[in-house]
Amino acid sequence: MTLPFRKDLDKYKDLDEDEILGKLSEEELKQLETVLDDLDPENALLPAGFRQKDQTAKKASGPFDRERLLAYLEKQALEHKDREDYVPFTKEKKGKIFIPKQKPVQSYTEEKIALDPELEEALTSATDTELCDLAAILGMSNLITNNQFCDVVGSSNGVDKDSFSNIVKGEKMLPVFDEPPNPTNVEETLQRIKANDSRLVEVNLNNIKNIPIPTLKEFAKALETNTHVKNFSLAATRSNDPVAVALADMLRVNTKLKSLNIESNFITGVGILALVDALKDNETLTEIKIDNQRQQLGTLAEVEIAKMLEENTKILKFGYHFTQQGPRARAAAAITKNNDLVWSIRVKVSANTFSSLQP
Repeated sequence: MTLPFRKDLDKYKDLDEDEILGKLSEEELKQLETVLDDLDPENALLPAGFRQKDQTAKKASGPFDRERLLAYLEKQALEHKDREDYVPFTKEKKGKIFIPKQKPVQSYTEEKIALDPELEEALTSATDTELCDLAAILGMSNLITNNQFCDVVGSSNGVDKDSFSNIVKGEKMLPVFDEPPNPTNVEETLQRIKANDSRLVEVNLNNIKNIPIPTLKEFAKALETNTHVKNFSLAATRSNDPVAVALADMLRVNTKLKSLNIESNFITGVGILALVDALKDNETLTEIKIDNQRQQLGTLAEVEIAKMLEENTKILKFGYHFTQQGPRARAAAAITKNNDLVWSIRVKVSANTFSSLQP
């Protein structure tokens, strides 16, 4: 099916451009070159004046004058005759006037209560203290103040005003202070890890956000040869995938680390998969936390994590909130199996120790 506008172009299909250019004179060719140099009709970014030839026959009236143009437009608007309305305007009001309905005013009549002359005389001659005592006895504590109620009720029970509790009492606001900064000296701790200091068993770098990425990779490199650090925590340190890859290389070599915490960082599924691949051969790490990363790890990473936990029988605690039901169930079953295995080994060891002590 051919479009309508293409029917008119069919006659130009076999047109020979070289033959047309050959028939032009030298002056026409120079004029064509000049036009092509100055104009570009296919460039939509240029103004219209640069894309086509000026076809205005009227001479220029002078430079642009904004005030003069505004005055001319205002004059034209005032001289232009307004269009006559099809329906002439009248001040006649059509329709009914809205009158809101008035709600009936409820009037209350006070009931006159007749008291005995003796009771009326007693209430009239009673003092303020006696009236407060009577209100407290009748349980009408809203008619008297807290101090007056305490004077009547608390004094007879030996309760002072300070320890007397009112019916409604606001709770005191407890101030919530910011957590103190992590006092760990990063450079000193790194040098102690490199020196394999036997007194350094736990390294806590949590919430130190100004540690450079190369420094974090140096920590992972130093732990490859360290034999004393048992717990290493990097929570909320802005660690990323290169740091996770360096930690994965460390886990393939280190045989002393028991716990690793890399929660609340910028590690993606690529870095987590590197750690998971390294944990398949690690037999010393028993606890690892990788939850609360900047973005979700994805289904593929969660499936690989569950598969790793089924193969690694040494991990007893795994900190991560699965988003998929399948990997979550597999990981929970694997962690339970690992803990049951450790418990059964502990029972056998204690039984053998007890039997060896028997005479």
